[in-house]
Amino acid sequence: MEEKQYVSYRLRPMDREMIPQIVRLERENFSLPWTEEMLLEELESLNSSCIAAVTEDGTVLGYASLTVVLDEGYINNIAVRADCRRQGIASALLRVFLRFARAQQLAFLTLEVRESNAAARALYDRFCFQEVGRRKNYYDKPAEDAILMTRYLTAGEEGTE
Repeated sequence: MEEKQYVSYRLRPMDREMIPQIVRLERENFSLPWTEEMLLEELESLNSSCIAAVTEDGTVLGYASLTVVLDEGYINNIAVRADCRRQGIASALLRVFLRFARAQQLAFLTLEVRESNAAARALYDRFCFQEVGRRKNYYDKPAEDAILMTRYLTAGEEGTE
């Protein structure tokens, strides 16, 4: 068995120069990927936060986006390059959003995940997200239900993950 090579990265706010790499990342990860226009709109929205895991040479390894409406946080996407998974990148991105949510006193963070995406569901379970519902046939290519998962935040909560 080949030993996995861990890559050094830092988290930083997403910028326009990263968009082409993130478009490729979207295509690699999702059957209905966000377009360049959608990503630019998200990046420019005053209600959204987009962060990326980037190597020293500017290679984007993963990214995440969050939209805030009043005191609610909606995680839109978390995506990591296939060759960089299981290195803690998605966890690092999620931790940033949890810290942000606490600092902004959000009531909760919520997201949808494919029912069959066991790895993502396990990640969200580790971060104390609870299954709160289901959207029937939410996803296309292939058709599949979305599981709604929510992490409720309480005043004074200290970091479980």
